[in-house]
Amino acid sequence: MPQISPADQQELQQKAQKLRRDILTMIHRAGSGHPGGSLSVIDMLVLLYYRVMRIDPASFPGKPRDRLVLSKGHACPALYAVLADRGFFPAAYLQRLRQMDSPLQGHPDMRKTPGVEMSTGSLGQGLSAANGMALAARLDGSLERVYVILGDGEVQEGQIWEAAMTASHYGLGNLTAFLDYNGLQIDGWCREVKCHAPMVDKWKAFGWEVREADGHDFSSLQAALEEVQSNTDLPGMIVAHTVKGKGVSFMENQVDWHGKAPGDEELARGLAELTT
Repeated sequence: MPQISPADQQELQQKAQKLRRDILTMIHRAGSGHPGGSLSVIDMLVLLYYRVMRIDPASFPGKPRDRLVLSKGHACPALYAVLADRGFFPAAYLQRLRQMDSPLQGHPDMRKTPGVEMSTGSLGQGLSAANGMALAARLDGSLERVYVILGDGEVQEGQIWEAAMTASHYGLGNLTAFLDYNGLQIDGWCREVKCHAPMVDKWKAFGWEVREADGHDFSSLQAALEEVQSNTDLPGMIVAHTVKGKGVSFMENQVDWHGKAPGDEELARGLAELTT
């Protein structure tokens, strides 16, 4: 991948800000949803969908294509904003988030939403699904890559670590995971609910190629991605340090915004911050 120039960085940042506005707007309209984790994960999705992944909305689900599994499915407003912007479905769909019979449900549904590779939301299962996709691609002799985004509260689930062992056992070098390491889950700080530090050492011990990155800096994320993918014999893990509610000051690092929709005044304040 070419290095990210200052102009590239600015363009990606502007894209992320636009999508953050979409996230707040759709959650406000729905009256429910998960803004905190959606705002913390959007920069990873922007890097993948606008710079890294080989995808073609016009031919989806044709092959070959790279795949993304949003294992932390409650952050789907971020994924929906990206998919709409990339042309997988009309932007008008965003106005129907969480409505009855809407293609955009509160968790991703591969049967209803164009561009969604895996139905997720029952936390802990997405990495297992991504393993299957990566192994199938290798057995098919395909150069397709599989990406999966995990939440830091989610990795308290035992199935994650079973899947971690499976990925390294089969040498799934075509699998790359991003950990949205914002430190908060629905019940509070992860370290107080069930401490899983040292995170980097754990993934290394499970046989993964691991790097840390600033999850809101595109150059940092891309550099970490290139480094883990240079090892074609091991799955890659990028521990991305993020801020829950990133970009909206009154949401940042506030557990109350894990799963609460902004009201009218809060929406106005948030959108004002995201346009400066």
